[in-house]
Amino acid sequence: MLFVGDDWALDHHDVEIQDHAGRKLEKARLPEGAAGLARLHTLIARHLPADTEPDQVLIGIETDRGPWVAALIATGYRVYAINPRQAARYRERYANSGAKSDAADAHVLADMVRKDAHQLRGAAGDSDLADGIQQLTRAHQALIADRTRQVLRLRATLSNFFPAALDAFADLDAPEALELLGKAPDPDRAARLSRAQIAAALKRARRRDIDGKTTAIQAALRTEQLTRGPALTAASAAIVRSATSVITALTTEITRLETEVTEYFGRHPDTEIYQSQPGLGAILGARVLAEFGDDPHRYPTAKARKNYAATSPITIASGRKQTHRARYVHNDRLIDAVTRQAQSALKASPAARAYYDTQRARGVGHQAALRQLANRLVGILHGCLKTHTPYNETTAWAHHHTTTAA
Repeated sequence: MLFVGDDWALDHHDVEIQDHAGRKLEKARLPEGAAGLARLHTLIARHLPADTEPDQVLIGIETDRGPWVAALIATGYRVYAINPRQAARYRERYANSGAKSDAADAHVLADMVRKDAHQLRGAAGDSDLADGIQQLTRAHQALIADRTRQVLRLRATLSNFFPAALDAFADLDAPEALELLGKAPDPDRAARLSRAQIAAALKRARRRDIDGKTTAIQAALRTEQLTRGPALTAASAAIVRSATSVITALTTEITRLETEVTEYFGRHPDTEIYQSQPGLGAILGARVLAEFGDDPHRYPTAKARKNYAATSPITIASGRKQTHRARYVHNDRLIDAVTRQAQSALKASPAARAYYDTQRARGVGHQAALRQLANRLVGILHGCLKTHTPYNETTAWAHHHTTTAA
């Protein structure tokens, strides 16, 4: 067997190859891309018998994504995506001085896979479709976060020179608010908006009670308010006009990406199982699938899936003291998705609601009870995926009901 440490950078890889005794066989800096990968194959082949299978090569690298890692996995090598924090702690076994270099990091990674491969998580062998869904869902979330930041900036600008707009529009990212603020981004022009202009914007946004909303918006925009100087007002109006254009464009692209996410998610063979889960629709189900991946061997047990989701607690035991705490090191996107599922499941599943109410009756706080419900739902999802069976309310909660009754 061969053990390879790969310390990657944007344009190169420092690699070290060791044998089973820890002897350094090769050490090189390879360029990123096909040429560098071909040289790596050559280096490995130089020390690997011709009749040896590729899975006898173990590679440690501090990432689990990108074309380089995908190519290593496709070759058949056993790739371990090592958390940089783990590598940093492992490095301290060799020196406490804090010295660091790329070549030394490659040595550390090679040693890790040689000595502790049985305790490391292998890089997931997700399908190309799952990788595509992950890219789309993450981009979709990023655009939503960008829009939220732009809306907050717009709100701060309006509060500085045009507070009446905040009274007129409860949601600054609503279509009618963006349209009217784009036309009238300052107090004077907003006060001159006619009822017909306001009503037309509301009609295009498909709002109800157009007459009542028109009256309320016009009254709010024409209320007496404190004003600022003409220069600051003009500058702020330009910022408002720019912000409304950016938010409108972001909203359009978010809608387009939602369509793409739904289409890609619908093509996955596990879609029916995910959408059968309480609280999971197309978008949220796609996020959960994207962050868990679809490698059937990645989570051998429900406990492993719960630990990765960070819904299960960690135990800290020392001497006679033992405590249980929430996991704070986690995949932010995944814990957000399963928590949102738990919130939605409170309405979608009577059994989930009963489970949550039971935790609350024991004195557990809202967030902790929600996390426990999410933990239970992750376990149910794992069972459904393992047996290729859609969610069934009675089957999923039968054991819990029996235990409670006992």
